[in-house]
Amino acid sequence: MYLGQCVERTQSDELFDNPLHPYTQALLAAIPVPDLSARNRPQNIIRGEVTSPVNPKPGCRFAARCPKVRPECSVEDIGLKEVSPGHFVACILY
Repeated sequence: MYLGQCVERTQSDELFDNPLHPYTQALLAAIPVPDLSARNRPQNIIRGEVTSPVNPKPGCRFAARCPKVRPECSVEDIGLKEVSPGHFVACILY
């Protein structure tokens, strides 16, 4: 869920093993790692301006901050699409 828009829905195991939406990927990458040897992994910092939650622009609400944004992401709302059995994602990439 990003600014009230569901971006991905699936079973929890599938979500952690195979996150598809760029926001889900960024959220999971932000989980602290207690293993010191794994702390050298690249950081996924979400950049850009947060869209107004009161008056959001058309399209994906994460588009202004998405590292994989395309022009069509800002045209119209992107609904959840089943990309594999039981795994739904609201992203133009799928």
